[in-house]
Amino acid sequence: MYLLEYVPSIIRWGFYIFQILLIIYILMSWVPQAKDSPIGITIEKIVDPYLSIFRRFIPPIAMIDFSPIVAIFALQLVEYGLLTVWFWFVSLIL
Repeated sequence: MYLLEYVPSIIRWGFYIFQILLIIYILMSWVPQAKDSPIGITIEKIVDPYLSIFRRFIPPIAMIDFSPIVAIFALQLVEYGLLTVWFWFVSLIL
């Protein structure tokens, strides 16, 4: 029963950490040496599969990649939707 109280926090923290990784990845693109570091390579392996979905549909405009902005917005929408479904589910079983 008490586990149900922690699930929204776990969902929020998971999405928050992924958003932070996205922002770090975006900032690392301005410093080429950062992407070649072990931490940069790890973050790229985590974030790049998600960003590649948006890069297929949103081409760079004047050498500026707008796909991370759309990706963060989509991530927030998915988080909101997942939490809404979770609260709806909990209200049905309680």
